Amino acid sequence: MASYQSFAQVYDTFMDNIDYDGWSAYLIGLLREYGICDGLVLELGCGTGSMTERLAMAGYDMIGSDLSPDMLEIAMEKKDASGLNILYLLQDMREFELYGTVRAIVSVCDSMNYILEEEDLLQVFRLVNNYLDPGGMFIFDLNTTKKYRDMGETTIAENREEASFIWENYFDEEEKINEYDLTLFIRDEEDGRFDRFEEFHEQRAYSLTEIGELIRESGMELIAMYDAFTHEPATEECERVYVIAREQGK
Repeated sequence: MASYQSFAQVYDTFMDNIDYDGWSAYLIGLLREYGICDGLVLELGCGTGSMTERLAMAGYDMIGSDLSPDMLEIAMEKKDASGLNILYLLQDMREFELYGTVRAIVSVCDSMNYILEEEDLLQVFRLVNNYLDPGGMFIFDLNTTKKYRDMGETTIAENREEASFIWENYFDEEEKINEYDLTLFIRDEEDGRFDRFEEFHEQRAYSLTEIGELIRESGMELIAMYDAFTHEPATEECERVYVIAREQGK
């Protein structure tokens, strides 16, 4: 499972076109729809804390968990600047631990796609079920096979004043694994030179049927699957889907 390293330094730079306010409003709306208006909420794969901060500002007592120390370092800097009371944990979501249960667990920005084996994803779901309050909610998003298939074998590049990247993408249709080689050029703040870094990432596409079966096998109740940012039923033709599940007894 990949961990963002050098990319963490410029992650927010290249994500500045993302409407986090609109995204968080959608997620908060789903939480409130199922009665989660306050209390403890865990974000798995919280990255640099952009969503965690917004959920905290909405009144939730937030815990953020991520595998990357580099991403969490930036999240902590944001926390220091905002003064928000957020607990950040350096943990692999396949083995995460909490001191008690929480009202809801969320995961966005296709963090679940980084789990490459069904057995591991089932383990994540079982841990989620274990750490949810009775009737607690689990809400997460996924990139679909269609999204990866449409990306296919392609190269994406972006140039900014402080950093540039080249993203070489490949989707293995048979294995349902999306690979990308990321080459980064990041300006050194002291001497102005650009340093080169390379990272390799893999994500897996899961069918809606597979996700539903794993949710049920974990002991949770599958409530809904939506086309992202809507309440329309998800299909395999969607590019991103939201999955909503509920704890129904350990």
